[in-house]
Amino acid sequence: MALSNREKLLIVISNAISVYSVYTKSPDTMIDFVLKATPEELKKDLSMDLIDEVFAYVSKMQSELS
Repeated sequence: MALSNREKLLIVISNAISVYSVYTKSPDTMIDFVLKATPEELKKDLSMDLIDEVFAYVSKMQSELS
């Protein structure tokens, strides 16, 4: 079963957030970092709401694991 574009975006965004949080010395904002990490063919489906939703979920899961 192939992943949908939304599923691919969720993976890209969550990976970018995780990497960004490890390397916070980057001069880019997290949004810029996510945009750079997102393949061109998926950018048309990318939205701030989706980034916010994934960021909130990742943050919640990281705090629950701590």
